[in-house]
Amino acid sequence: MIKVILALIILVNGFFAYRLVADLIRHKAEVWKEPGSNALFAFLGVASQFLGTFGVSDFAFNTVAFRLTKTVEDKKIPGTINAGCVIPVAFMALAYITVIKVDVLTLVVLIIAQTSGSYLTPRIVVKLPVRRIRMGIAIGLLCAAGFILAGKLQLIPSGGNLTGLPGIKLAAAAAAVFLFGALNNIGIGSYAPTMATVYALGVDPRVAFPIMMGGCTFSCAVGAMEFIRLGGYSRKPTLWIASFGLFGVAAAVYLVRSMDVDVIKWVVFVVVLYAALDLIYKELKSKKPSGLPA
Repeated sequence: MIKVILALIILVNGFFAYRLVADLIRHKAEVWKEPGSNALFAFLGVASQFLGTFGVSDFAFNTVAFRLTKTVEDKKIPGTINAGCVIPVAFMALAYITVIKVDVLTLVVLIIAQTSGSYLTPRIVVKLPVRRIRMGIAIGLLCAAGFILAGKLQLIPSGGNLTGLPGIKLAAAAAAVFLFGALNNIGIGSYAPTMATVYALGVDPRVAFPIMMGGCTFSCAVGAMEFIRLGGYSRKPTLWIASFGLFGVAAAVYLVRSMDVDVIKWVVFVVVLYAALDLIYKELKSKKPSGLPA
């Protein structure tokens, strides 16, 4: 069954790659006119996917970068991040599912749940007003920061030694990752919530990685194909992030497994919190006075 899952990962993501390349070729004149340098986007690809391999939020990292550099419209940030991470996440999934033991039924159920959740929302997201997109991303970043801080303060259970989930626990996890799959499409990364969920249900913390990446590789691909179809993403950053993200994945998985992940997570916590507060501040500042007396 594991071989079937690996084959499906290759098949689904291969189809996504075909759709992406076809869209880029169809709009090749527009691609190179989009703002931002190729070097910047290549760096973002390496750095964000390097961090993402350790389960920290590439959504948060790239959101901060896009907003600081003003290279991607707010309304296109979710689709751009989603489309850019698909191919690197597929390589992550292949690596973790191959090297970490996980119960096959648990893996299959959670992958199906997250993929189903991701398919329901892209049509809605691309039609939302920019201000709602901003607040949706801000809330997502605050949630991610909360999960990271809770883990560092040991408020989230540290997990157990299970490699799979039985009965009710599996159903609860499936419901949770269904929601996480849907939220992926508005820029709310699913890594931290998924990690917290499986820890709380008594699963070996290492098992979170094949579950996270296995679920994301299908849900991101399905959601991103909808964003491509609807034109709800920026093509230039997607091209470079998708291409160079593979180097970040390779470096993290094969070369630097011994790196202190705790230090990385503290850095990401600060970045995520800053991004969320910055979005909220700018949103409140942009509101027009109501005209009512103070």
